Amino acid sequence: MTTTFDSRAGHHDARAANPAFVLSEATREKLMRVGTANVANALLKRGFRNVYLLGVIPISSGQTQLVGPAYTLRFMPAREDIDTMANYSSSENLHRRAIEECPPGHVLVIDSGRCLRAASAGDMMALRMRHRGVAGVVTDGGFRDTPAIRRTGLPAYQVRSAPPATPIAMHPVELNGPAACAGVAIYPGDVMVGDSEGVVAIPWHLVDEIAHEADDAVAYEMFAEQHLVRGRSILGLFPATAESRQEYEQWVAAGRPPLETDK
Repeated sequence: MTTTFDSRAGHHDARAANPAFVLSEATREKLMRVGTANVANALLKRGFRNVYLLGVIPISSGQTQLVGPAYTLRFMPAREDIDTMANYSSSENLHRRAIEECPPGHVLVIDSGRCLRAASAGDMMALRMRHRGVAGVVTDGGFRDTPAIRRTGLPAYQVRSAPPATPIAMHPVELNGPAACAGVAIYPGDVMVGDSEGVVAIPWHLVDEIAHEADDAVAYEMFAEQHLVRGRSILGLFPATAESRQEYEQWVAAGRPPLETDK
């Protein structure tokens, strides 16, 4: 049985979830070129401290940057009389439905309860999602067939590999509702960003401003790096000060030229 999450019900703030959220291409492009550290810094300035999925890493260091709104799948522990391979093979099984129903451009975020005893997904599921246009998959557990998942080209993040079949330890209970992935609250529509270091989650209603600020931070780092390699002190340069920001803005206005003299 699946449940439908309504962010307007009970005490939930209307900002909590937006399953219909559409990420603009301009914002997606910005997030494709920033780091998770830049995103986390921008969120910290707004008081968000618990945004990094602890222990979740890419299955391949060379995989494509992960960006997309979250579509969630939540598991609970399995029970032997319910979680049989026959039930698992059913077309109504929520695990299998998630593979077919996660929208193109979205990220399937799996709340496994940090289960490492069984697989959150395998290569056939990854291949199907890749061909459906899903942006990637994230779990706070592990995958099976990870070498084959790498070959699909689907960006995938896990804690470590977990080869045993899913029904051994996990039972799917909800699609696209609130989830807790690696200790972070994930609501449908929140935007996931993953790079070579890990994954962060951006509340959907903040994503445009966070993307703009993170993109600007990357450009400022390029500016600061040019000064640092020429021997300038980090003090008063990084983090940015009012004076260094003014220098940076003048540099941007000039077309971001290479520095010609040491500072």
